[in-house]
Amino acid sequence: MGYMVTKLKAGKAKAAAAASKKKPGRSFAIGGVKMKDLTLFTRQLSILQDAGLPILRSLKILADMQKPGRLKNSLLDTCDEIEGGTTLSEAMAKSPKCFDRLYTNMIRAGEAGGALEVILRRLSEFMERAQSLRRKVKGAMVYPIVVVSVAVGILTFIMLKIVPQFKKIFDDFGSELPPMTQFLIDLSNWIANYWYLIPAIPFGIRLVIKGICLIPYGRFGWDLFALKAPIFGQLVEKNIMSRSTRTLGTLLASGVPILEALNITKETSGNMMFEQLFQKVSDSIRDGNAIAKPLKEFSVPPLNLVAMLFWTAFVPGVGALLYLTRYKKPVVDDLVINMVDVGEESGELDTMLYKVADTYDEEVAVLTESLTSLMEPLLIIFLGGAVGFIVIALFLPLIKLIQDLS
Repeated sequence: MGYMVTKLKAGKAKAAAAASKKKPGRSFAIGGVKMKDLTLFTRQLSILQDAGLPILRSLKILADMQKPGRLKNSLLDTCDEIEGGTTLSEAMAKSPKCFDRLYTNMIRAGEAGGALEVILRRLSEFMERAQSLRRKVKGAMVYPIVVVSVAVGILTFIMLKIVPQFKKIFDDFGSELPPMTQFLIDLSNWIANYWYLIPAIPFGIRLVIKGICLIPYGRFGWDLFALKAPIFGQLVEKNIMSRSTRTLGTLLASGVPILEALNITKETSGNMMFEQLFQKVSDSIRDGNAIAKPLKEFSVPPLNLVAMLFWTAFVPGVGALLYLTRYKKPVVDDLVINMVDVGEESGELDTMLYKVADTYDEEVAVLTESLTSLMEPLLIIFLGGAVGFIVIALFLPLIKLIQDLS
């Protein structure tokens, strides 16, 4: 209306009433947001922005579509913040349980560059790829977990219900039992008396590992063991490399500064070895160096006594020796370092990081499929061997009794 504001005064009673009034549309929510829901929201928001709708209207449309929960509450809060004059990235940053630093920094870069719809599309593609990889790994683990659970249930039932019935028969005859049968009966008695230790032992091991990981040196040792563990170590290492390179490439392509991008990648890596690696690379860049040289220099893990202890516990006898022969192997392959070096020289670092991530995605998929194919016969052999041992142990005394009777 052309007026000039000369004085502003907040009404205390109205402000208190507004603060105490419950925000409409919110519901009680516990926990975070599912990756699937956030990925779908990001893809839908990128489509609406590409169609030219205002950001506030787009958010309100998507908020109305959401089911009651954390994501809907966060979107409503974001709409209120934007109506109050804040930017989209600032509004999303006030809901950290829904939008993490990676998300908000990419939105901020899109706002600064005036290409929010491009950034949202790139972010949705990144999240879809990450979700697809996670789904493949989880899907591959379903089969062995189900088979092991069923096998444990069957063997426990045999030990608690079948073996005691045979024990009564053997006691009635009073004959001396073969060592194999005696071992089976002793094992059955132990399971009958201490059955609660079957779930308690893995739970206790998990608690011990969590307690060790509360200490930084202990967590570093566990993360090193996870990277170098037999069979599954390669899967963990390649999965982290795929996620880290794709995250870094997406941030750089979106216009996020290199130091901020490395800090975000460090936080999302999920492994202390890679956290220290990205921190040292960041410090080296501050000193004026490139990325490839410190990436190669600091990718060799140091000697860690906790990691050696885990190796000794999980591979009895030769665990410590195996660790000493393998711990100096770099966690970053020469392929990655060479491609990063070429990307820096050509000015296409983000493109090279995408190619590295695609390569590791394929390797993770192939390795996961190979491990699944390998575990199927191993689990069948284990289950068949356990059942065969029980059958032989139970029928050996019966054969001896039949021979004595005849």
